[in-house]
Amino acid sequence: MTAGTLLLTWTGPARRRALLNDALVYVPILLALTALAWRGGGTVVGVAVLVVGVALALFVGYRRAARFDRHWLVQKLDGTRPDMEDSAELLFADTQTLGDLQRLQQARLFSRLEAGRPDALRSDWSRRPILAAWVVASLVIGGAVAWPRAGDRPVVLAPSVERTPVVAGVPRLVAQNLRIFPPGYTGLPMRDERQLDARAPRGSRLEWTLRFDPEAAVPAIVTLAGGKLALRRSGDDWIASRVLDSSFLYRVDPAPGRGPVAPLHRIDAIADAPPVIRVVSPAESLTMVTTGQRSWAPVFAAADDYGVAANARLRITLAMGEGENITFTEREIGITGRGNPRDRRFAQTLDFAALGFAAGGDLVVQLIVRDNRSPGPQEVRGPSLILRWPSASRTQGAGLEGMVNTTLPAYFRSQRQIIIDAEALIAQRQRLTADRYLSRSTGIGGDQEILRRRYSEFLGGENSAPPQLPTSDAAEVHTDDDGHDHAPRTASPGFGSPEDVLAQFGHPHDDSPAASLDPETRALLRQAVDAMWQSELQLKQGRPDLALPHANRALNFIKEVQQATRIFLARVGSNLPPVDPSRRMTGEREGIASRTLPIAPVEAADGPAAAAWRALGQGPEAVRGPVAFDALERWIRSNADRLPDALALSGALDAVQRDPDCDACRQKLRALLWTAMERPPASLDRRRPADPAGARYLGALEGGVP
Repeated sequence: MTAGTLLLTWTGPARRRALLNDALVYVPILLALTALAWRGGGTVVGVAVLVVGVALALFVGYRRAARFDRHWLVQKLDGTRPDMEDSAELLFADTQTLGDLQRLQQARLFSRLEAGRPDALRSDWSRRPILAAWVVASLVIGGAVAWPRAGDRPVVLAPSVERTPVVAGVPRLVAQNLRIFPPGYTGLPMRDERQLDARAPRGSRLEWTLRFDPEAAVPAIVTLAGGKLALRRSGDDWIASRVLDSSFLYRVDPAPGRGPVAPLHRIDAIADAPPVIRVVSPAESLTMVTTGQRSWAPVFAAADDYGVAANARLRITLAMGEGENITFTEREIGITGRGNPRDRRFAQTLDFAALGFAAGGDLVVQLIVRDNRSPGPQEVRGPSLILRWPSASRTQGAGLEGMVNTTLPAYFRSQRQIIIDAEALIAQRQRLTADRYLSRSTGIGGDQEILRRRYSEFLGGENSAPPQLPTSDAAEVHTDDDGHDHAPRTASPGFGSPEDVLAQFGHPHDDSPAASLDPETRALLRQAVDAMWQSELQLKQGRPDLALPHANRALNFIKEVQQATRIFLARVGSNLPPVDPSRRMTGEREGIASRTLPIAPVEAADGPAAAAWRALGQGPEAVRGPVAFDALERWIRSNADRLPDALALSGALDAVQRDPDCDACRQKLRALLWTAMERPPASLDRRRPADPAGARYLGALEGGVP
């Protein structure tokens, strides 16, 4: 008999007994855990726990079976068989390497071993652990099955309040109940609604229980969009269910094609709001390093309607250097929040030495959190906090009267980082889903918007709206009477005087930090802002490849401006333009441009709504006529996202379609259309009529009798 055959023969019974013992002890425990998971989380969770438990049990069983090896058999034979004479190790020895006496002893051991049975080496049954495990598991499983779930409680029907006319032989709704099962991530309990109108989180499961009198044959729930929900019979009741993916209007039709039309009911889907991040500490977005400071501990708070994930990411951007010699490094670290899941606090202590942060650099941190929505958690990036460590050597202007101001603050240098982020996103496009790609591109577009707004604020808000306004002005021409406070264009009183410096380099439109920039510099900054507008537009549409040329163009303009690192702000106030006495009281109007803007009708996409509003009018001034219901329906569907209440408008339209002679229905639809149409950007006020004294004065001017 070979060593391998000997080992399998004498360890097999013991191995099988041990595996059966373990199975009888641990299988009931696994079944009990599966029952609890199924009861608490549903079928999917129960199956997942069962699969993981079986896989873990197989792994543990394999590891425990491996202990029945040669060493175990030798010890077992020596301990239980005195006739082995503590020489069981000789059974596995190679005969060729043994001496004569050892071979003789080996032969004796084999002959004695054949007199015994392998079953004698297996262990006894673990009766008490097996009995205890099965008793406890039976109690747990029985309790899990018998314990009533929230959705298992009996449905209590409420009387119907639809008040439909009673028609002999036609079923009508007499009682109803609407049961709402919110998504698991919300943590909200199941609830019953006595009415058929409700508001519920998006993703909830709706379950209607209806009762009709007399008994209905084929009732249905019909949505206003034309879809149908089939009802199944359960005793005297009818049940239907669906997942709430969007808001909708519906009616319960007990007998399709027969009887009166049932009223509409409304279900509103409440969208999960994204988390909101706010800064707790520090109070300012820009903080300066203090003397002796070696670390920084910013604190953020994240709030969400259904809870924020405990794990978040802190993006750290380090900018070192000055001018064009700036290097950027970016990293993300994990951070764990504390407190209530609906309002968590995130704090992290940043060590300057570990990050490589030193004098002359900026440290920018930004918190990135997710909510608990499943599937598809929403990710939000919070505001950026800047910690600045000024350089030790910073020259100041001397010999000129004025204050020195840095032309471009350090946080304006992040245009390069936007380009880096866009290039990195383009490189990762193949590995990202379309939604993820759009979300990240929109986030970079948000950073571009923040940067563009800062430049606009730096310019005094002159570029706070998109360029190319539709005005009649061909170009911006500054004259003495254009309403601005320009310095007088008089002869130079002398070389190097303060007036010459202000006239050459200043342009004091306002009190912004850029108020005294020369026109060339301001023009460059305006072009940079225009390029940022185009970059932001493409990024927010998910097209970073088209945004890169505009972003690079903006960076080139910024580089041109950075060639002049300092400007000087004059301490004197602005001078009003001088009055030309030679033109006073002369009536001359040469050079004065008309400021009257032409009045043009507002072109909007509300044509069907406006036509329906006019057709629904009453009174002598109303333009009554047939309402184009199909065109109005299409208009409502295409503009549902921007309408104040698209469902109410659809319901009012349905009421007018079913009863065109209902004056109350027509007026309700007309009122809703008025609130739904776009407002014109500006309105003209009608001039007030003249009072009696004013009428006499106007009459006297026209040559009449006062």
